[in-house]
Amino acid sequence: MQAPTLSFLHSVRALRLAIICVVTVLTLACGGGRLAVIGPVTDASGAASELEQDTRLQEPLQIVFTWRLNEARQRHRGRGVARIEPPYRARLDLFTDDGETVMSAALVDGDLRMPPGSRDDILPPTDLMWGTFGIFRPHDVRLLGGDVLEGNAMRLRYAYADGTELHYEVMSGLLRSLELREGGRVVQRVEVDMGSDSRYPVESTYRNLSAFRELVIVRESLESHEPFDPDVWDPAG
Repeated sequence: MQAPTLSFLHSVRALRLAIICVVTVLTLACGGGRLAVIGPVTDASGAASELEQDTRLQEPLQIVFTWRLNEARQRHRGRGVARIEPPYRARLDLFTDDGETVMSAALVDGDLRMPPGSRDDILPPTDLMWGTFGIFRPHDVRLLGGDVLEGNAMRLRYAYADGTELHYEVMSGLLRSLELREGGRVVQRVEVDMGSDSRYPVESTYRNLSAFRELVIVRESLESHEPFDPDVWDPAG
């Protein structure tokens, strides 16, 4: 019996990868693992105000992390630094393991700033990007209402002008996940693992289900910092 050819083995591996990707996307898009709704939140606006207060930035911080990006059958990884400062300013820098800059971006409230020519499809949209830091910061959206969920959890539902919905899932006063939904279908999602030692995530995962792209950020260290130089918030400069 002839041994399988190299091209045949490559085809089998590609088929397996495609099946895994499809199953993963279908599971997430159909809302796998979603908590059961117990009833409505009686004061969704008040709950949103309380969550914004509880998750707001309190001091300048510097976070060192590792990252990995999976897309189009390619995997990239490296290290990075995040600098965040009240009221709502964040700077994210991604590097390869060799120290080369992959991306620099600053988020000032709802304004994402990047150098000209930068690739802008790796990071999540601004509202979801704040969620990767464990921060509740909806921007230019209308509150639709809220759901009380099982397990001491809650979901707050918002809508953009184009009808796209933004859902925040909260457990014990901390963010658990964020979803962008179009026509009832999840198209982008952020999941955060808050751990037990901090109000900031130890791991954040962003998935663009339409583009089959996943960015995972794992915290290595978190330290208080002096206020950052204003130039930090202008990576294009």
